[in-house]
Amino acid sequence: MGRIMALDFGEVRTGIAVTDELQLIASGLTTVKTSEIFAFLTDYLKKERVECIVIGEPKQMDGTPSESETPIRPFIKGLTRAFPTIPIKRQDERFTSKMALDTMIAGGVRKKKRQDKAVVDKISATLILQAYLDRI
Repeated sequence: MGRIMALDFGEVRTGIAVTDELQLIASGLTTVKTSEIFAFLTDYLKKERVECIVIGEPKQMDGTPSESETPIRPFIKGLTRAFPTIPIKRQDERFTSKMALDTMIAGGVRKKKRQDKAVVDKISATLILQAYLDRI
């Protein structure tokens, strides 16, 4: 059994989370500059077996795609070309950034650390992955 990976895509940074090999626990892995994401994924996939990649799907409150979806579509096409054997799944990501901040506050993370967008992106990816695991 391989891992499941989740990406919280952003135009500047992409948060990354993965499961354990039994696909039970979602954990934040890292945050990577989006311009370097394909190099990171190529390297990671040489070392680890990934069964599928889950990408956050930004939606408006009424369920329609948000403006943030526009740059994600070409990114997904690029992923499909670069890694054709790995299925791409989508997961609603509404409220993940807010939930990430709430989680950090509840965990006692200091304000300066909470302002680190890379940390928020990694936690958001973990929340997207956990939501996907809860759904399957």
